[in-house]
Amino acid sequence: MSQSFHVGNPVQTCARYLNRELSWLDFNARVLQLAEDPKLPLLERIRYLSIFSSNLDEFFQVRVAALKQRAQSGVHVLSEDGIDASEQLRLIRHRVEELVSRQTALFTKDLIPALADAQIHFVSFDELDQQDRERLNHYFENQIYPILTPLGVDPAHPFPYISNLSLNLAVLVRDPQTKEERFARVKVPPMLPRFVELEGSRFLGIESLITENLHRLFPGMEIARAHAFRLTRNADVSLDDDAEDLMQAMQEVLHQRTKFGVEVRLEVDTNMNSAILELLEHELELNASEVYVIDGALDLAGAISLTNIDRPDLLHPPQRSTTPTAFTSGDIFGSLRSGDVLVHHPYESFARTVEAFIAVAATDPHVQAIKQTLYRTGGDEAGIVAALASAARAGKQVTVVIELQARFDEMTNIERAQLLEEAGVHVVYGIVGLKTHAKAALVVRKEHDGLRSYCHIGTGNYNPKTARTYEDLGLFSASRDLCAEVAELFNQLTGYSLPAGFRRLIVAPAKLRATLASLISAEAYPGGRIVIKVNSLVDLEMIEHLYEASQAGCEVDLIVRGICCLIPGVPGISDRIRVRSIVGRYLEHSRVFCFGNDPAVAKYLIGSADLMPRNLDRRVEALVEITDAQARQRLAEVLSVSLADDVLSWEMNSDATWQKIADGAAVETHLELHRVGAARNPRD
Repeated sequence: MSQSFHVGNPVQTCARYLNRELSWLDFNARVLQLAEDPKLPLLERIRYLSIFSSNLDEFFQVRVAALKQRAQSGVHVLSEDGIDASEQLRLIRHRVEELVSRQTALFTKDLIPALADAQIHFVSFDELDQQDRERLNHYFENQIYPILTPLGVDPAHPFPYISNLSLNLAVLVRDPQTKEERFARVKVPPMLPRFVELEGSRFLGIESLITENLHRLFPGMEIARAHAFRLTRNADVSLDDDAEDLMQAMQEVLHQRTKFGVEVRLEVDTNMNSAILELLEHELELNASEVYVIDGALDLAGAISLTNIDRPDLLHPPQRSTTPTAFTSGDIFGSLRSGDVLVHHPYESFARTVEAFIAVAATDPHVQAIKQTLYRTGGDEAGIVAALASAARAGKQVTVVIELQARFDEMTNIERAQLLEEAGVHVVYGIVGLKTHAKAALVVRKEHDGLRSYCHIGTGNYNPKTARTYEDLGLFSASRDLCAEVAELFNQLTGYSLPAGFRRLIVAPAKLRATLASLISAEAYPGGRIVIKVNSLVDLEMIEHLYEASQAGCEVDLIVRGICCLIPGVPGISDRIRVRSIVGRYLEHSRVFCFGNDPAVAKYLIGSADLMPRNLDRRVEALVEITDAQARQRLAEVLSVSLADDVLSWEMNSDATWQKIADGAAVETHLELHRVGAARNPRD
């Protein structure tokens, strides 16, 4: 049986598609529900609360910003469910108000008291004794005051620029002689902690400390009022395909985003003075529908710092990653010549597999060349980027395809590109007009019988930081045919090659859409079987193919972490389709496709592409067919565990609401896959 806990707003069963923005908000509601779950460790609940806030920030910066621009431009483009941008903005506001109200109530009425019971206290300035105040004053004078800059507004000082996602204080100061009041803005510098820690695991909001010391910033003036506020701007960027220097063009675009992003959301505290609010709305050119009044602390994304408190009893017990035998033998290349190896992160170590593969290639004197795509390059400088630079310095032929338009990682990617170029790496930026989202690496090695290639194709970024919390799959292979196809893919990315006739690789935008449509259609018969695991399912053409397969008798299971515009279980349309979402300690990120009823002969694919128009039509993506019997068995196992989960899973109903699954078996995907991984690699 299932719990009666639902998220989302019911839709009419005659609807054919769900709105993608509201579907995403339903996903974030599932994240929030984890923060609300009293069975979870307390600091893990804080982590989910912070993730919910960060997710919402990105949603406003990208999706809401795009809708606002569309509404203002008068372009009447309807959404998947047939509504215009203005109506979507109205529905979004209604849903966000509900979710943020839940979030703030959870933090103030549930989590803060629970933390106090665990001897972690949030305090106000009034509660502090003289010794605490002296220590905080010393901290303010030495660590905060020198970097604060009050900005007044008057005829000689125009309203200051408010940077994206910054926490600010709107201050009303009064001349004690004339009683004239003036407005000033004080920005909380982003390098400061969101919560200041005092002895005894006590925490004070940074805005409270600055507010208490505003007299130091405005000597001789009276502080009439001070209120926290926060602004969200449009953070999406796009390059001009005709730009002659892509890196220079991206740097200019980032400058424009930083300085001139369109305002999309203003968050204020509940006690904000009406005159100050009117001033902010006027100067920021926002209307009341874009102002969110928060009955609690702003910027709870910063609460993630609380998870660093040394209280392991309030966190999930750590789970150790294992290492496949192929990577413990001392001869990675020899092991790969014996057969393909599938790895599953974070259950199996990213550092001891993917990073080790590149690191060994960088130092192996027999390696002649390394080619790799990099989408999100953030992480330890001593990892993959450093290994590639070292390989180039050692005289190896190193080529890296870096995607400069990886959202929110653009500046990091620029910095990594410059570092690699300085080391002698050939850095290219892919195909004009297409983002390079494929995850692939190729190592060419001189051996006794000539040159031999080894490749890796994955579902996740080559990023050691996210690899610890993102669930992803990767295939290592020494197959001559597959490595030749990967080499051809790199030739397309770096040169002027036309799309090749791949067999095991399926590459977008050339063949992916048509191939997936054909594979779905091939299962459209009674007894057909499709299991797909992706982050998002938005593409209407793919949805229609799945509907047709269901109507023809095919059983379809979809594991969709985030946005899903398909509605399952609708009589006559999607009777045989089931949709579930797994939300837990790891971010489900791998893309797995299974077509066929018999695991022994079913077609299995993994890769970088979600079922969205951008992935199918506007990006370079790569799926690879898994042919190795052991690797196929492992994929069947991953899908089987995911479909059996009744701890982390939600199921979508035919009215588009999401219902928590609880069948009593207590199968938790993330723990179960750690267990089977440990059994598979017992020596680690």
